[in-house]
Amino acid sequence: MKDFLHYFFGKGEEVEFENFTLAHAAPILIAALIVFLIYRYRDALLASKHDGKIRFALALALIITEMSYYWRLVGMPSLGPNPIDHLPISVCGWAVIFSSYMLVTKSQKLYDIAYFWLFACTIFALITPTVITYTGPTRFRYYQFWLEHTLGYLAVFYMTFVHKMRPTVKSAVRAYAWLVVLAVIAYFSNQILGPGANYLYMARPEDTPSILDILPPNFALRLLIMGAVITLLFFLSYLPWYIKDRKAKKRAATSAE
Repeated sequence: MKDFLHYFFGKGEEVEFENFTLAHAAPILIAALIVFLIYRYRDALLASKHDGKIRFALALALIITEMSYYWRLVGMPSLGPNPIDHLPISVCGWAVIFSSYMLVTKSQKLYDIAYFWLFACTIFALITPTVITYTGPTRFRYYQFWLEHTLGYLAVFYMTFVHKMRPTVKSAVRAYAWLVVLAVIAYFSNQILGPGANYLYMARPEDTPSILDILPPNFALRLLIMGAVITLLFFLSYLPWYIKDRKAKKRAATSAE
């Protein structure tokens, strides 16, 4: 049992996870199916007496999933923990925290941040989950990673479809401003902590292959490109709502004639 636990919670020495394989697609497809079910039964979920319990359970799962990442590091000294590598300075981590409190409090402000941070920033982690290259489906980290990176989307879609929350232009500005604050913290953390720190991937590309490998090593160009891409993704995240509002205005104008 001890050997199994050491293996399950440990980290492999060779590549165990490859992008665009069944192990990559399966968690995303499962999450997409759950999102569809949330949409399909959105009215029944809202009317159900279990709505509060569902939101609380999802929020609890988000917090436990996020905290288990650190519990694993503490329980496995061979993996760390290394304070340089594992300080809570990440978009994914904070998006999880914001999503959990959003579910419990039904806070529009937290929804705003979670919505744009998930769709404009953490989407990269789903495309190229580089941090689990050495931990495949037979290891704890694989499941922790995918739960952490999909439960947030489920939370946002739940509040969108069931509780009719939605982003606005003001929402985008608020989320972008807080992202800038986090980026400033990450930049100074990277400078202070030295070569081992690479928060928000601002210092350098990751050691394992990822979509961020296309970025230049020069900090100014790297920051400029990342800022431009994230700004574009913020726009694309809001675009469906903009189109929906335009269509609603046209229908209202037509019916008024």
